Amino acid sequence: MLTIEADAVRHLADRLDGQFNQALTIILNCKGRVVVTGMGKSGHVARKIAATLASTGTPAFFVHPGEASHGDLGMITQDDVVIALSNSGESAEVTTILPLIKRRGAKLIGMSGNPASTLARESDAHLNAAVDKEACPHNLAPTASTTAALALGDALAVALLDARGFTPEDFARTHPGGSLGRRLLVHVRDVMHGGEKLPVVGQSASLKDALLEMTRKGLGMTAVVDGAGKLVGVFTDGDLRRTLEKSVDVHASNIADLMTRNPKSIGPDQLAVEAVERMQELKINGLLVVDADRKLVGALNMHDLLKAGVV
Repeated sequence: MLTIEADAVRHLADRLDGQFNQALTIILNCKGRVVVTGMGKSGHVARKIAATLASTGTPAFFVHPGEASHGDLGMITQDDVVIALSNSGESAEVTTILPLIKRRGAKLIGMSGNPASTLARESDAHLNAAVDKEACPHNLAPTASTTAALALGDALAVALLDARGFTPEDFARTHPGGSLGRRLLVHVRDVMHGGEKLPVVGQSASLKDALLEMTRKGLGMTAVVDGAGKLVGVFTDGDLRRTLEKSVDVHASNIADLMTRNPKSIGPDQLAVEAVERMQELKINGLLVVDADRKLVGALNMHDLLKAGVV
């Protein structure tokens, strides 16, 4: 069964011709929206195609062909493009509304398995989704044909995406609630600790002062800055363990003698996912955030990134 469906999709590439390019041109020139319609199993595929188009930069929605005959045709304007799906190209609910769509002035793209069908003849561009046979052992249930139509719709959406220069950032803006959206939209500045929550001491501070600052801010580290506020070092929980192993006097020691100099950092405008990648690469749990002049502006740790949903 899977081989039959795979072959159905594979053979689509051999049939792509100028009609596919014509369909792309029609949609790219569309001043309105793309309306996708289909009946039965084709209707389910049409809904998915509309959703894929909408999420990849081509505003689209689904209209049920039966409901279109009872008022929903008013959703379609002369500036729109209609993509109609019907494996036979003769579905009564679809063919009934074709003259009305044409009369409204909307462009029509047909997708069917019959290039000689009513839908194909009425279309401004026709996409041939024919299959040799269904995966159903009785060659009846729409299986390979719906897979082919779905793949053809995806090909159309991806070609449009490429033609529009649609970027991953654009995709994220249509998926703000998903993990991809968070990975591409959340920046370091959105999750970092700043202001009074930022652990920081001057380079003349004692080790005791640094430990108190780490305890107050709870990030497992403190930044060390010079008189101009520029980052010169960091002191972490790990540094503390190594320091205690040397029997250092907590009260008499200066943080400048114990800190890690020139620590790794990140900019506030970088993506939070870049902070994750840097921490994983360096095998550390926290990063300090600096501006273009290396002035300290924030700090964050892996817990912050987990909480923001970018890990």
